[in-house]
Amino acid sequence: MKYFTFLRELIGRREEEYEFEKQPTVEEIINFIADKYGKEAREYLFEKDGKLKEVLSFLVNGKSIASLNGSKTKLADGDVLAIIPPVGGG
Repeated sequence: MKYFTFLRELIGRREEEYEFEKQPTVEEIINFIADKYGKEAREYLFEKDGKLKEVLSFLVNGKSIASLNGSKTKLADGDVLAIIPPVGGG
């Protein structure tokens, strides 16, 4: 798991490794992180209706979950999930 900007500051590290008994989906992992790190993390990751925030990019091994199976994308051993914030500029 790789964290950037707000999540990196909230969690206090750039990345973490997790082990699960079965292949988790992206949504299950994001829920796990929100449960582990509390209200601020949940509000950052999820819309009020419970869907993953569309302004965030969720990448599995560098590929957008939009080009895979969305939030139902299953992760295998060694896969890396990254949560990328929106990029602004001017």
